[in-house]
Amino acid sequence: MLEVSLTHDFGGFKLDAAFKAPPGVTVLFGRSGSGKTTIVNAVAGLLMPQHGRIASGDWVLLDTDRNIRLRPHKRRLGYVFQEGRLFPHLSVRQNLAYGAWFAPKDAPRENTARVVDMLGIGPLMDRRPAALSGGEKQRVAIGRALLSAPKLILADEPLAALDDARKAEILPYFERLRDEVSVPILYVSHSASEVARLATTVVALDNGRVMAQGPAADVLGNPQLRPGGARDVGAVLTARILRHHDDGLTELEAGGLPLFLPHVTASPGTGLRIRIAAHDVILSRDRPQGLSALNILPGTIAEMRAGDGPGAIVALDTAAGRVLARVTRRSANAMGLAPGVQVHAVIKTVAVAATDIGAVG
Repeated sequence: MLEVSLTHDFGGFKLDAAFKAPPGVTVLFGRSGSGKTTIVNAVAGLLMPQHGRIASGDWVLLDTDRNIRLRPHKRRLGYVFQEGRLFPHLSVRQNLAYGAWFAPKDAPRENTARVVDMLGIGPLMDRRPAALSGGEKQRVAIGRALLSAPKLILADEPLAALDDARKAEILPYFERLRDEVSVPILYVSHSASEVARLATTVVALDNGRVMAQGPAADVLGNPQLRPGGARDVGAVLTARILRHHDDGLTELEAGGLPLFLPHVTASPGTGLRIRIAAHDVILSRDRPQGLSALNILPGTIAEMRAGDGPGAIVALDTAAGRVLARVTRRSANAMGLAPGVQVHAVIKTVAVAATDIGAVG
């Protein structure tokens, strides 16, 4: 358990944040300027805050009260940047070896062959970075960080510089890191899809402060929070694949309710996390008939939040889990929506993007 408590006044911006990062992937989530990268830089030792403590048990990186400020190279961290930042004159094999060269001789090490296999970079070993795609560079950068025997991996928006195709390529590798590697990961993102897929724990930030912390389903399903902005509001459901149909749809089961998605490349029985964007959900007081939408989830309104403009966020508790819907206040008033009212959430099958579907950690 990494414990972080930081205070630093930049003049026009003040960071005052405290949180705990348990094993797994802890995502610092918020809009640009919320303090995410500032926190990561403080953990890395690239920023020395005015006051703070960063520690995990006896492993103390920073304690201003005790005048402990470890230099960056002594912190035993692996850092994955937005760009791969590989050495251009070295092959993939040599870049990986460079990471291993920095590992303390007595430190527990990841097996190189296992890391290469896990990241799918075996065929790339003799290439130089100029011959790699953006996604391939990031996988090599992750491998280099792992082989340095870090106590913690920092990933500062590692997918931000990639197009959608490359993001879809590399997200499963981060899922494998979360599930198969013992090193905890502190991951910076402003993408709700990445948070929903990867996070073991979410730390929602706004203007230098922690708004909430907890599992992805709890934080993203809270209608009072909008760390990524109104367009990124959405909830996370957990489901299990039942079967694949000949018409290209995959049928899932979520809390006993059927859920249909475009074909998912995974075997029946596989558990999935699915992000449902609030703007893709329509509400109906009665169970609708004659619609093209296949996913209809009955539930009860748990809470509502009216925005500053014409919109409102409605939180609906269903057997499948918490679902959020973004509606106009006019519609909410006309339908008599209020906590305790029973409604149906209607979700178009094709509205769920592939990047919003990930493996259960």
